[in-house]
Amino acid sequence: MAYQYLFKTIVIGESGVGKSALLLYFTDRRFTPVHDITIGVEFGSKIVQLPSRQRRATAVKLQIWDTAGQEAFRSITRAYYQGAALALVVYDATRRHTFDKVTNWIEEARANYARHQDGQSSLPLLIVVGNKADCQQAVSTEEGQALAAQHQALFIETSAKTGHNVDEAFQAPARLLMQKILDGQISQNKSGIRVGEMLHMTPRPYPENDHQGCCALL
Repeated sequence: MAYQYLFKTIVIGESGVGKSALLLYFTDRRFTPVHDITIGVEFGSKIVQLPSRQRRATAVKLQIWDTAGQEAFRSITRAYYQGAALALVVYDATRRHTFDKVTNWIEEARANYARHQDGQSSLPLLIVVGNKADCQQAVSTEEGQALAAQHQALFIETSAKTGHNVDEAFQAPARLLMQKILDGQISQNKSGIRVGEMLHMTPRPYPENDHQGCCALL
């Protein structure tokens, strides 16, 4: 299927927080209780319909890079920060130490992005994702929201097992990025954003109630 834009997206966070499970559910609508440890980087993609002008939908391909959380692979995964337009920073809401590492991951993302972007200090858009929300939580929603606000990021809680908010975790930052492009705040030629082709295709109307506003830029 053709698309009008491509957004490069990275998924980062500690090992075992459910990054691969989120990607698998988003792209394939599947959940497996046991995942092999990601070695280096895994890849997935999906075309989504995002709101555009006059309630028309824009086809956007999310090119998603799921990075390994182990320190041993950090030198490999750092290269994939280059050109990222979106970043999902994932923690396991049942394991507080993974939440405590979120700030480190955000700082690493920004540092590596800046290294490839002539000193620019931040990724275009970040979303902090508290995964495993279907389980007994060790990190409260309010703590997650406060941390996201501290870093001027979106926030959402998800469950890769039940599918709760998985689509929204990927699409909420993509919608905001699309709006910034339409408003001229971000260039469509910016690194991590590629313009595709929609030849001989008519844009679909974008339904007003296609999503719920469960995320906010805090």
